[in-house]
Amino acid sequence: MCDKLRIGMFSWESLYSIKVGGVSPHVTYLAEALAKKGHEVHIFTRDGNMPNYDEINKVHYQRCVHDDSGEITQQMDNMCDAMVDRYFTVETLFGKFDVLHLHDWHPVMAMYNLKKSRNLPWVMTFHSTEYGRNGNNFNTSDIFRNISHKEWLGGYESSQIITVSEQMREEIKLIYQIPDDKINVIGNGVNGIKKKVNSEEIKNKYQVSLNEPLVLFLGRMMYQKGPDILINSISKILEKNRNTKFVFAGDGDMRSQCQNIAKKMGISDSCKFLGYVNDSDRIDLINACDIFCVPSRNEPFGITVLEAWTAEKPVLGTEAISIIDNFVNGIRATIEPESISYYTNVMLDNPNDCKRMGRNGKRKAEKKYNWDNIAQQTENVYEKILT
Repeated sequence: MCDKLRIGMFSWESLYSIKVGGVSPHVTYLAEALAKKGHEVHIFTRDGNMPNYDEINKVHYQRCVHDDSGEITQQMDNMCDAMVDRYFTVETLFGKFDVLHLHDWHPVMAMYNLKKSRNLPWVMTFHSTEYGRNGNNFNTSDIFRNISHKEWLGGYESSQIITVSEQMREEIKLIYQIPDDKINVIGNGVNGIKKKVNSEEIKNKYQVSLNEPLVLFLGRMMYQKGPDILINSISKILEKNRNTKFVFAGDGDMRSQCQNIAKKMGISDSCKFLGYVNDSDRIDLINACDIFCVPSRNEPFGITVLEAWTAEKPVLGTEAISIIDNFVNGIRATIEPESISYYTNVMLDNPNDCKRMGRNGKRKAEKKYNWDNIAQQTENVYEKILT
């Protein structure tokens, strides 16, 4: 058991600054769970036009104002400079830190520069890699090389690494030659989102009737997440279950492409493309859907899978999603439309099995992926580098 620690967490996003994706709830709820255990946690993050300092749920938010012009890697270099300046100020006011913890590549240069003047142990969490975000592909662009270099640098210089799944462990070992004994696998946590909803009312909001099965895709519409795989599976699904409707909630560079595919295939009437949805609508959709589909080509973990499980929904994923226990709390298809269509029809034709998988998923999420559990495992990694 660690004594009370002063922890500096560095992330380009959080729920109380700028929210981008799955890193923001992870950082926020992990920090709150660590604070609940008696640690003093400071999150160094972007300002998001909010006050420079807040204390929210016993977590200190140190928001860093920086120049956000230029492409993404230049913006992050500017953010890192601002984080270092802010760190020195906070250290003067609050005292020296015991451990630093950065999330993904964005704050790596802040850690690297702090290491020159502060000999502190630090931990890096890999939530994903640039290789994975590009759908398991390398490319020769300057941005890809720059981000990949920072991921390598963070992995090389950190005292210990946390990653979110066994699949991610193997990915970063392969890409960055990180030794196995430096990597700790700690999954994401989840807050339950199950609620009583009027499914008929929610479905009608999106022009879906109560008796029409609703298959939900929720996430960024980008190559990594595979929305096009789901789109290309729909014709075969409709041949057997013609009343099924498909809702795509999320935005991204593949949205228009998927809409065009749906139009060319003559399935537009069965598809709804919502773009970005707020948290309230997102939670309602998950609770009202019949199947939650995650057709990813690469998925470091799958926070949305946990959310669907807490709502007792069956999950149809791909073999990229390692947390699904096949036919226990969901089904893992191969990464191709034919497999997605086949197993969607299997699930639609077996509603009792779907209910069983949803219940099993809820039990797994509550037992294994609660935030107290995740905080304890993270604390164990801190203890490893402090002893």
